[in-house]
Amino acid sequence: MGNNFKMVAKTLFGFEELLSKELRNLGASNVVEGTRNVSFEGDTGFMYKANLCLRTAIKIIKPIHSFRVRDENDLYKKIYAMDWTEHLSVSETFSIDATVNSEQFTHSLYISQKTKDAIVDKFRDTDGTRPDVDVKDPDLRINIHIHNNDCNVSLDSSGYSLHKRGYRTATNIAPINEVLASGLLLLSGWDGQSDFLDPMCGSGTMLTEAAMIACNIPANINRKGFAFEKWSDFDADLFEKIIDSSLKKTREFHYKIIGYDKAPSAVRKAQDNIENANLEDYITVERKDFFKTEKESEGQLHMCFNPPYGERLDIDLENFYSAIGDTLKQGYPGTNAWFITSNLPALKFVGLRPSRKIKVFNSHLESRLVKYEMYEGSKKAKYQKNTEE
Repeated sequence: MGNNFKMVAKTLFGFEELLSKELRNLGASNVVEGTRNVSFEGDTGFMYKANLCLRTAIKIIKPIHSFRVRDENDLYKKIYAMDWTEHLSVSETFSIDATVNSEQFTHSLYISQKTKDAIVDKFRDTDGTRPDVDVKDPDLRINIHIHNNDCNVSLDSSGYSLHKRGYRTATNIAPINEVLASGLLLLSGWDGQSDFLDPMCGSGTMLTEAAMIACNIPANINRKGFAFEKWSDFDADLFEKIIDSSLKKTREFHYKIIGYDKAPSAVRKAQDNIENANLEDYITVERKDFFKTEKESEGQLHMCFNPPYGERLDIDLENFYSAIGDTLKQGYPGTNAWFITSNLPALKFVGLRPSRKIKVFNSHLESRLVKYEMYEGSKKAKYQKNTEE
């Protein structure tokens, strides 16, 4: 297709493979994994679809120019030389987001300033007037990325980060980022083919993302808007078609998604957020202390949760993590239990051997997503049964 162009989807560390799989499933071509990003090709409709549907992307940017750059003045000249009228008019607003990874260029704010000056001066010199900067809600978001001496200029098609899905109005003290929650669920192999439990559900993010995966609901269907909707070439009819066709691909879900939290305020917040996402038909939230529960459902149970870290919440780590292990051992046979923690020494208190450990980051905290397989009956009994047959 002649109207395909290159795009870059940014993501969290460790999610590159998940994101490239999502992109291929959506129909992207030339998918290439980088570090915290995946590049791909598609047309304008695909750019809309990527923003709407990708669960593990933080931003979708569209590169428009790249060049080698020696110093700040060289950057100014090369930005000035570009034809900005293709993307921006004097009556519109813009903002610059700069990322630098270079010995030569060390200050991203200064790079933003230099880029802004070059664009403003170019318009002033050719039109006698200039577009304004609007950091909060610009018509055009420009992304500058400098790595060593290579500069890439891109347009940000997403706007604010894609983890802001639009359903979460109520949060607790330590809410999990929606992209992180979705990625953890996908890493855990959650596919909607069993019952699901988040036993420490907080404001319900893991539950909501689990339901959207199970029903194949586009991740950002509840979002207020995307940056590309303000672009001069925005095709509203095409975007409507993309939304309609994505919603036609949703599927029914025949199991239960359940959340527990012992704080009444958390239960209320979770219920509000789930209602905002229009998923109350699929998710039940109950006020329960996980350590006083046992598995209620027949068949296999998939559990995924984000226990308190001891970073922002004050807990006795040794007792807390050993209680997780005891509760799983005694009350949850036939369960694949996954949770994330940044407190790696605390894992030894669980008293169970994890069958998987995956390195991920929760914000700046290096963490592990761990899996504990709880068998029906004991492992020993299972082994004896197999040898007797």
